[in-house]
Amino acid sequence: MGILSSKRLVFVILLAGLAGAGYYYKDLLSGAPAGEAGATKKGPAGAAAGGAGGRRGGPRGGTEIVTLATVEQKNMPVRVESIGLAEAYTFVQIKGRVDGQIVEVNFKEGQEVKKGAVLIRIDSRPYVAALHLAEAALARDRAVADRAAAQEIRQKELLDKKFVSTDNYSQFRANADSAAAAMKASEAQVENARVQVEYTTIRSPITGYVGKIFLQLGNIVRAADVNPIATINQVHPIYVLFAVPEQRLSDVRTNMRRGALTVEAIPSDSKGKASVGKLVFVDNAVDQTTGTIKLRAEFANLDNALWPGQFANVRVKLFDDPKAVVVPTIAIQTGPNGQFVFAAKEDNTVEVRIVKVDRADGDLSVIATGLTPGERVVTQGQLRLAAGSKITTAEAAAKAKSAEGKGAEVKGAEAKGAEAKGAEVKGAEGKAAAAADGAAPAGKTEEKRKSKAPGKD
Repeated sequence: MGILSSKRLVFVILLAGLAGAGYYYKDLLSGAPAGEAGATKKGPAGAAAGGAGGRRGGPRGGTEIVTLATVEQKNMPVRVESIGLAEAYTFVQIKGRVDGQIVEVNFKEGQEVKKGAVLIRIDSRPYVAALHLAEAALARDRAVADRAAAQEIRQKELLDKKFVSTDNYSQFRANADSAAAAMKASEAQVENARVQVEYTTIRSPITGYVGKIFLQLGNIVRAADVNPIATINQVHPIYVLFAVPEQRLSDVRTNMRRGALTVEAIPSDSKGKASVGKLVFVDNAVDQTTGTIKLRAEFANLDNALWPGQFANVRVKLFDDPKAVVVPTIAIQTGPNGQFVFAAKEDNTVEVRIVKVDRADGDLSVIATGLTPGERVVTQGQLRLAAGSKITTAEAAAKAKSAEGKGAEVKGAEAKGAEAKGAEVKGAEGKAAAAADGAAPAGKTEEKRKSKAPGKD
């Protein structure tokens, strides 16, 4: 009999274990951790645990948290975009105009130099000597010319008094003219010698930045050299050369007649800051090989944001469109049927809306068809959506969660108040019962004492 009871006890324990294991695996398959299902059935704590388990498996009811943006109608510029190349406003090749050795270099490579600044000095001693020689020849010829002029005047007076013949006077007149011509030739030689001396000092003809120096200190400069000593680029102002399709030529020319067109240039290495200039040149012919027309814009470039040879993104503003329908560019998706957006409906669901994008401008896109101002589109969270999906915003979800928390707090406070009132009532009842119990034995004792006392009768 004892053996049979032991076997029955083991069998009952095995059945209980199997039942518990089955319940555990049932919870796992339903997506909730062990014990949460039971907790869910046992009040607020269990409900909170069950809710957390549901969030790990994804939003309940298929509601997705997204970010929405409103479709707006605003003034948007119409622009033509291209890739441009910055080029110097002017550039100068520094070359020697006389032969000689470089004895002084007054600049460094890459340095900004001002107009008229001394850059290079060439050995001027041979040219100074030539200048002195020319000045000496000029002094000699000037003395000869003065004497010849004086003799011519004297002979003229004698001729007037008939003391000399006309032929004799003519000879002195020719000598005076010849001496004067020789003096002018000497003056020209002096001037040429001075120019040669000036050529030994090379000055900057413009304000700009010097490039690489090809002939260093001590090298021989020759006037016949093909290669320059250095180059100077003027970058204040600066040009940006670019090309646009010939189909936009009429738009450019039409709007140029209304006034100067604003051009923005953003270098490829810039942090988004655009240099603003104006369109100053339209080429006189379309390039037939590329089907484009060359344009040139001028920029003040006071901050040196543009540099010769640098590529830049160029935007030419043609006019303003005051009724453009715009959405954030990140709202636009691409699918098999083209570009589309997820438009939010009044019932907090979304629909797929096919749109036609006219152009993009920065972070905004101008919509030609498909949307109207005031509608809302999804800008974040599109990957989890499909047509008809329920949506909510992060702000709405946070408000709902806050409201649930406040409701739970109110219920908890009410439960605590009820429990406190119940405890007070029970305490009062207990005290009354205890007082009643205490009064009853006292009455009985008095009755017993009176019954035992001897009567007076």
